[in-house]
Amino acid sequence: MDEIELNIDKWKKFIRNRVTELRLKADISEYQMSLELGQNKGYIQGISSGKAMPSMAGFLNICDYFSITPLEFFDSDIKEPSLLRSINEKLNHLTEEDLELVNEVLERILAKQTI
Repeated sequence: MDEIELNIDKWKKFIRNRVTELRLKADISEYQMSLELGQNKGYIQGISSGKAMPSMAGFLNICDYFSITPLEFFDSDIKEPSLLRSINEKLNHLTEEDLELVNEVLERILAKQTI
């Protein structure tokens, strides 16, 4: 297998795992998600098992289903993408002074977690 094929396999595995991770966090079965996406009952199971990959439109529908952007889908460090986006949207309406206060609170919370 050449390097390109290895990269393709790596990304296919990532997509399978990320769909499964997001689905489990949402507490939704493969069957239910497939039907809610307007697909056949085995659609998500096929993706999760690696037997199939979504088309680009299918991928975008999956992102929309989870209320996330494609960028958020591929950032595996983001564990709660919808919640973080909601928080970020609220932060955009704060003054600089209020943002500094929020930052201070976050630093205190994170400092307590590392103790």
